[in-house]
Amino acid sequence: MSHPIRAYFLQVEDFRQASKCRYRLADILLIGLCTYLSNGHDYEDMVLFAQTHARQLADLVELPSVPSHDTFNRVFQLLSPDLLQRCLAQHGHALLDTLAQKQICLDGKKLRGVSPRSPGNAGLYLVNAWVSENRLCVGQQRVADKSNEITALPELLAQLDLRQAVVTTDAMGCQAAIAGQIRQQQGHYLLALKRNQGQLWEEVDCAFRANAGVSAPERWEYARDRFEQRRCWYLAASSLDASFLAAWPGLQTLVKIEASRCVGGQATHEVRYYLSEETEENPLYYSKLARGHWGIENHLHWHLDVTLKEDACRVRTGYGPENLATLRKITLQMLTQQGDGLSLAKRRVKAAYDIDYLKQLLA
Repeated sequence: MSHPIRAYFLQVEDFRQASKCRYRLADILLIGLCTYLSNGHDYEDMVLFAQTHARQLADLVELPSVPSHDTFNRVFQLLSPDLLQRCLAQHGHALLDTLAQKQICLDGKKLRGVSPRSPGNAGLYLVNAWVSENRLCVGQQRVADKSNEITALPELLAQLDLRQAVVTTDAMGCQAAIAGQIRQQQGHYLLALKRNQGQLWEEVDCAFRANAGVSAPERWEYARDRFEQRRCWYLAASSLDASFLAAWPGLQTLVKIEASRCVGGQATHEVRYYLSEETEENPLYYSKLARGHWGIENHLHWHLDVTLKEDACRVRTGYGPENLATLRKITLQMLTQQGDGLSLAKRRVKAAYDIDYLKQLLA
């Protein structure tokens, strides 16, 4: 049975002195990944996994003895994050050979356990690229200290092949420079517009008040007294002042979405605006993109926190937190591809009990 992720790990350049190493770097990385696949969470769990499963994985790893906690700690805190992130991108590309016609959601997440007392974006804050249709994370970029997502987004976008893909962001990414970079990389964009854009938000709001636009409704009924109704409008961006059109590369369409929700008898109402350079004439197309963007919260960030206990991880030294964050995303890539009807959490439990199932996940 082929195990492509092992091949990617074998390609990672070893930064250690060969004469002082008892274990191959690829074996350490694979044990770490298997630990996450098997319901583990930290370096101690990696040691336990090696103690109990090394013989059963003799066809994949060569361990002369069980690596210690310090061995795993040293490797992950000293290994350059770019090398492991390359494995994440390679594995994502193997599962999804092109991003064309896909929705790529960009959003940031702070790892609370790394610096629980730090405010705002201080500490370890990563911006992730998420393919909504396939539920795959295909890239991440660390936000520099004393900065925010705006500085990390261009670096993350530069890592991706955006040709014919649709990039969606929240209000933080609604910047003319970001829109220009997406267009330069031959992608499309749908950017959430909030009041922090000041005059532009007011201009778009006035445009929809003065023009009816084209609209379409949607509605959903859920269990537990949840109900949601939406109406989406689109309007040609030519209704804006020429100065705004000149400032935003390729801007063609303004989008308005009104969402009404009733949860447990409590009703809420929200109006959101978006900017797009596409000219699709079906308002439900834009509504689907706006709704699909939140898949990064529901299917990536939620699973990182709840299924993989990311915020509970107290690894804080060196590159360890960032490298373990990458391993968790590779873990989610593999768990998501297993179509056996089990939840992601139960797949991890089953992998801990059944070594053949674990090998199936690796393959």
